[in-house]
Amino acid sequence: MTDPASRSPYALRVVIDGKERMVTHEELALSNNLAQEALVRLLVKKKLIDPKELLEEINAVKTERYRVEPPPASKPGA
Repeated sequence: MTDPASRSPYALRVVIDGKERMVTHEELALSNNLAQEALVRLLVKKKLIDPKELLEEINAVKTERYRVEPPPASKPGA
């Protein structure tokens, strides 16, 4: 198992016009969040998605992804 303290603070190395820039996990998460919000706003503005349906779908995904699995059944005699 990797020690969390020994992990790199950077998530990504980007090279633009020959210049290297290291991107932190926080910057990457923020960038993804901003892009996702802009995309959702455009889809709603263009009436391609309904905000209520989007929230329902988000809740469905959350329920599926974070559902609690029942503990494995113990075998008799084990």
